[in-house]
Amino acid sequence: MISNLHYISQPSHTDNILAACDAGCKWIQLRIKNESPATVLPLAELAKKICDRYQASLIINDYPEIAVAVDAAGVHVGKLDMTVAAARAITGSNMIVGGTANTLEDILQHVQDGANYVGVGPFRFTTTKQNLSPILGLSGYQSILQSLKEKNIGIPVIAIGGILPEDIPALMETGIHGIAVSGVITHATDKRAVVNQIHHQLKELSTWSH
Repeated sequence: MISNLHYISQPSHTDNILAACDAGCKWIQLRIKNESPATVLPLAELAKKICDRYQASLIINDYPEIAVAVDAAGVHVGKLDMTVAAARAITGSNMIVGGTANTLEDILQHVQDGANYVGVGPFRFTTTKQNLSPILGLSGYQSILQSLKEKNIGIPVIAIGGILPEDIPALMETGIHGIAVSGVITHATDKRAVVNQIHHQLKELSTWSH
């Protein structure tokens, strides 16, 4: 079951993951870019302990071998990283594999490669990511989701990229499964209030939009 709220970690990763779990996030992606596996592994082990304590699912970004080593729930591969198929070859069939997409073509490739969900974005400009793909905006999601519907493809689409709580109603109307956020939780003074608000919105909106 793919959660409809994904929290993407930022430095300092384990502190922020602990705070996000404590605020009520149940799906955590450890996203560490451009580091050696030796650097990432101990952080992944610690993140797994935290997630286990809060009964949250841990997804490792980009390092399928580490996802396997720490017995994470899954792995997520970026647009410029390995393919979903290559990650799946490492993780085996039981692990969740997600992929980043910016276009309908990206999504169709991920579906063909056996992805369990796709992270589609960016919704708007975000400083969290370097080499940002073209901004999709609301119309981009509408067009992509409409095409998936016409092709009868039901893969869960997670919107990502600078999403704020006030964006959620319009985004959910497009037919997405959920959202991934980072800064909106990381930088919140009252993280629990923000997470509760987002969960409430997602729950209300998913009941009538699906």
